[in-house]
Amino acid sequence: MTATVSGMLTGEEKFVRSGHVRLWTERFGRPDDPTVLLVMGTSTQGIGWPDELVEALVSSGRQVIRFDHRDTGRSDSVDFTTHPYALADMAADAAAVLDGHDVRAAHIVGTSLGGAIGQWLAVHQPARVRTLMAMASSPMGNNPGPAWAKAMAGQPPEADELPPPTAQFLNHLMASATAPRRTAQQRRAADVRTWRVLNGDALPFDEPAARRFVEQCYARADNLAAALNHDLAGRRWEDNRRASLSRIAAATLVLHGSDDPLFPQAHGEALAAQIPGARLEIVPGMGHHPFFSPGLTERIADSIIRHTA
Repeated sequence: MTATVSGMLTGEEKFVRSGHVRLWTERFGRPDDPTVLLVMGTSTQGIGWPDELVEALVSSGRQVIRFDHRDTGRSDSVDFTTHPYALADMAADAAAVLDGHDVRAAHIVGTSLGGAIGQWLAVHQPARVRTLMAMASSPMGNNPGPAWAKAMAGQPPEADELPPPTAQFLNHLMASATAPRRTAQQRRAADVRTWRVLNGDALPFDEPAARRFVEQCYARADNLAAALNHDLAGRRWEDNRRASLSRIAAATLVLHGSDDPLFPQAHGEALAAQIPGARLEIVPGMGHHPFFSPGLTERIADSIIRHTA
């Protein structure tokens, strides 16, 4: 275990085991304080949770743990062909992080994919979840593939399907598929463009902050290409993912942006409607990844502190 210092924060780095996978974790605050486990989204390193948010949570009397998913950052990469994995395996990783820090139950705060991991834990391992906060997420049993396929073909979704991403986001995906990524500069620029699109157009985008984050991710990743495995994992649909969210007993907050280009607002509304007693909080103008929009980190920290009080 090693100590890390970032600004006013001092954290402890530790590697934990989840089966054959070694995961990088970082813990802040006092071990006897209630624990908040921060779970990032698809292909995104744990440092995507900003230091400012972590510091606010620690100052409010929380122990905070963030970690790199398998195939991201400093955690192990997996040969997906020989060792394919799915949402249940990534949820097991999150539980292993808690075990590695001797935490029986935590407040689970997940964004995007992390929100689905939180749902999975709340359904299948409810004793590990004190409260749940799902941000910029969608019901874990919703398969977005058919609606996406129709949208790419210029067709509307079926009446019972949740809406696909915005046309701007889908156009960005198609453009990214053919954009040159031969040099490190081109790859970094492409990543910044993706963060800009995910931010949405309603609120300002802090491009210098996004560039710093991308540079930091490139500097600490053992295998950048491995993060693409998350897309493959997301396409694996197992029965455990289709379990009813009505089984969730943990107090739940669904935080969603009104301008989320990946999961439009209806996804957050559907998620809150399926969880008994869940509270829905719509943030005006917020996109899919809010941490590059000035002021939103503080707003989200406040929501976490209130929900976990």
